[in-house]
Amino acid sequence: MATSAEKLGTHRCQLGEGPFYDRRTDTAWWFDIVGHKLLEHRFGGGDTIAHELPVMGSVIAPVDENRQLLAMEDGLYLREIATGSLKRIKALEDDKPGNRSNDGRLHPSGRLWLGTMGKNAEWQAGTIYLFDGTEITPLFRKVTIPNSICFSPDGRTGYFADTAPNIVWRVALDPQTAVPIGEPEVFLTEAQLPLGGHYDGSVMDADGVLWNAAWGGGSVTGFAPDRSIVRTVEIPAAQTSCPCFVGPGLDRMLVTSAWDGYSESERNADPGAGFTYMIDGSFNGTDTVAAIIDESILNGN
Repeated sequence: MATSAEKLGTHRCQLGEGPFYDRRTDTAWWFDIVGHKLLEHRFGGGDTIAHELPVMGSVIAPVDENRQLLAMEDGLYLREIATGSLKRIKALEDDKPGNRSNDGRLHPSGRLWLGTMGKNAEWQAGTIYLFDGTEITPLFRKVTIPNSICFSPDGRTGYFADTAPNIVWRVALDPQTAVPIGEPEVFLTEAQLPLGGHYDGSVMDADGVLWNAAWGGGSVTGFAPDRSIVRTVEIPAAQTSCPCFVGPGLDRMLVTSAWDGYSESERNADPGAGFTYMIDGSFNGTDTVAAIIDESILNGN
């Protein structure tokens, strides 16, 4: 089936990332990390709203119909959807002010994996953490640019990348706790990217296909569990950053992109960079569960 990507709205992000789709309200959310914005697109009305953030944010997950969980550069926050008010409930690397949050995703159990990195992508400055609803625990240290965090539908396998060495790993998990129970193994290497670039954000479908946005490769590619390529869709923006499934049938895909790091001439040469794109049809997407949060931590910091 031939597929192509169409631009969604007119907002252009410096560093688009972290898309999430709320099926209940038919609304997509994503970030402009460097621009300190949370974007909200209501498919029913066609509007895109930019919400200003006090610091950089990169991950959003549902809690209930009134609240969202946000991973931001200095911690985890609860956001009230109606008012946009933010409350920090857990600190994150307060001893590392040069770091920020990056990629993350909810495990089918409702527990959150999230990664940190240096604001200037300092070598091995980041860590991938698990938030189990109460505590934040380090899982993998010495990560430069954490990305591609996603999980098999049964929760028994986790995936993550370090974009700097351009490798995606997979690791066996306890499906009840999202805790690794083995050592990571290499799943994908640079040689397997069909259009080049680096592994950035990923999402996994109901068949266990890992759909990856290739930073610098201007594309999204689906990799089956046996590492074979299912399909590649080109995006009219070289720095594609992260996909998510959208639509009532979860058969469409939203893909963010960025112009971050470009010179003026490079930005002019890539006029689609920073926009958000839609790919229609034929995906077998999975819905997002709610994040687990122990109400006892809500007065913490």
